[in-house]
Amino acid sequence: MNLLPVARYASGPEEETQKTATAAQVPKNLPEIRLVVLGWRWPGKSLTANTILGREEFHLERAAEFCVTRETEVEGRQVVVVDTPGWFSTQDTPPSYKQELVRGASLCPPGPHAFLLVIPVGMFTDVDRARIEEHVSLFGEHVWNHTIVVFTWAEVLRNISIERYIHREGKELQWVLRKCKKRFFVINNSIFGENPQVGKLLRKVEKMVAEEGDHYSLKVEEKPLDQNQNPARSPQELGARPKQNSGPDLSKTLEAEQTCN
Repeated sequence: MNLLPVARYASGPEEETQKTATAAQVPKNLPEIRLVVLGWRWPGKSLTANTILGREEFHLERAAEFCVTRETEVEGRQVVVVDTPGWFSTQDTPPSYKQELVRGASLCPPGPHAFLLVIPVGMFTDVDRARIEEHVSLFGEHVWNHTIVVFTWAEVLRNISIERYIHREGKELQWVLRKCKKRFFVINNSIFGENPQVGKLLRKVEKMVAEEGDHYSLKVEEKPLDQNQNPARSPQELGARPKQNSGPDLSKTLEAEQTCN
């Protein structure tokens, strides 16, 4: 029986373009990963930075006014971590703090691969969303393409999944996640030293880099800060109190919710 020859078709330009695009999105092991950590002053921001480093480099007992850069090695990668001044829950952030916040992106040239937006699990409100938008927007709209939300204090959720928590908190938290294309990570900061979660977080950063491009470019749209609208205040006047309704005290509320369900 004679078999008809199988026709072979050369791939067209569209198919080659698709192959190239697919190959470009394959995560690669980066020799260096540069991270900038953002968030409120107390609930887990500097602690998360310490967890990534595997040691205490960023002091937790006092409110930082300046960016601090530290380096470590994780699974063969050189990791640069920039901890930034946190913003306040209820008070205005002084212009000098905002300028220092933006400066953090220049401390890991040629630019950070990822901004880690640290959000403590708790009661997320429209004020929280507004504070995040206010401070993240200082880096320009394109910063969201390089942002990953990192949830802390998630251990208080007990048997509630992080997805259920996101759904329960409603449109304000969901708005933040939509801005960064639903990229999020849950970290347990009570594990110190060699934390396997850190490697997973870095692989998530590498996946984002493959999808979005190499790193955040330092093309910040600088706008003059209105001294009248946001007057500078002393750290003593502003205080540095933890974000309300976050941390272990939330467990009582969650236990009540579970009982009712």
